[in-house]
Amino acid sequence: MAKPAFDNQKYLELQSTYIKERIAAFDNKLYLEFGGKLFDDEHAARVLPGFKPDSKLKMLLKLKEQAEIIIAINAADIAKNKLRGDLGITYDVEVLRLIDAFRSVGLYVGSVVITQYENQSAALKFRTLLQKQGIKSYVHYKIAGYPNDVQKIVSDAGYGKNEYIVTQRPLVIVTAPGPGSGKMATCLSQLYQEFRQGVKAGYAKFETFPVWNLPLKHPVNLAYEAATVDLNDVNMIDPLHLEAYGKTAVNYNRDVEIFPVLKAIMERISGNCPYKSPTDMGVNQAGFCINDDELCRKAGRDEIIRRYYQTAEAVMRGNLAPESLAKIKLLLSQAGASTADRKVVQAALDKAETAKTNAMAIELADGTVVCGRRTSLLDAPAACLLNALKALGNIADEIPLISPQVIEPVAELKTGCLGNNNPMLHVDEVLLALAISAASNKVSRQALQLLPQLRNTEAHSTVIPGAMDRNILHKLGINVTNEAQFRTKKLYH
Repeated sequence: MAKPAFDNQKYLELQSTYIKERIAAFDNKLYLEFGGKLFDDEHAARVLPGFKPDSKLKMLLKLKEQAEIIIAINAADIAKNKLRGDLGITYDVEVLRLIDAFRSVGLYVGSVVITQYENQSAALKFRTLLQKQGIKSYVHYKIAGYPNDVQKIVSDAGYGKNEYIVTQRPLVIVTAPGPGSGKMATCLSQLYQEFRQGVKAGYAKFETFPVWNLPLKHPVNLAYEAATVDLNDVNMIDPLHLEAYGKTAVNYNRDVEIFPVLKAIMERISGNCPYKSPTDMGVNQAGFCINDDELCRKAGRDEIIRRYYQTAEAVMRGNLAPESLAKIKLLLSQAGASTADRKVVQAALDKAETAKTNAMAIELADGTVVCGRRTSLLDAPAACLLNALKALGNIADEIPLISPQVIEPVAELKTGCLGNNNPMLHVDEVLLALAISAASNKVSRQALQLLPQLRNTEAHSTVIPGAMDRNILHKLGINVTNEAQFRTKKLYH
């Protein structure tokens, strides 16, 4: 595990205090557009070693008595069953998951707003579902000429046509299942409605990346560009901030491009805009909590390399244009990184060449690299996982971690009752078999107890892992990359 380079406790205190100050700067009513992931922000944890994946959630818990949450979802995304790629669930299902997750930690979810609403049948059906579950919902309509026709937007025919979302608390967090859900439009619509009722509410934006007070080409900021290559986000010096204050701050193209329009909308709503630049709108304090810049630079370079392999696979599958991979290569060059820096890549490729089959390599926390190959009974990720546990526990290679009395009936079940073509076990099946063996075998029990030590290790596969293998390795906290090559020549994967 990388040494902490980020002071997480300082972040929790500094960030929550700064948001309280921003609430007080307005009429004790702040609409906070929340970008990125509130739960499981693993990207931030990887590029800022010491940042906890649930840091933003814990920060909000410090404000939970003042905060309520609105979840925005685009009606068009409901209609087309848009998927959240990392979880494989549709955006409407993700809204329900988020509500459960927020409630489970004591955060108050006030309502759901369906944006870009045009009486879509799927959106109506979803609203009915919310009503049956006792969840308040509102609709915001599509506005012709948005976002440039400011006069129409800030009028009874624009924001005034939207349903006013009733809120109860000073801090209103507007979040969403993914990008393009209408978070900013929801915040500004509410500002318009609040001002009509005499409440001088405010708007701010909370996004961790790019880190505004790190250099433009800092690997942590370049890693953000790599992570958003599908959105074609580009980091840039905020020209408006530089002009207003004579100070350099980093932002990204979409915020810079939309700011003049946003400023005009806010001026029309309230008579003035409290911000001189898009950076002013932000409340992110993460950059002040870095205590080892060099470690963060290395972590940023490592992340860009991982994103290179993810992008290569997406391009191969036809999910991204080849230009995306060219951009990642440019980011690698700008960060001074290379795929050769990732030790597990060459180790896995060498193992595959020697064994003449698929292989995987895992780099443990102490730098030891362990390999595994596909066999008649184990797929490469499963074999590599078992070898890594043996290395962690100093268990001799010839000692089996799983009893043959356990493997044999599982293999027979797969080929017999379940109709699989071969008895080869995958990662999930190996872990279940290991757990069963642990009941009667102390070595198996020892290996099972070592699984947490695999968190934050690095791995590389010479082929694309199966969906279940990838999911289990992710749950174990292993950062897996792979070559953009299918396991077989079959057309269906």
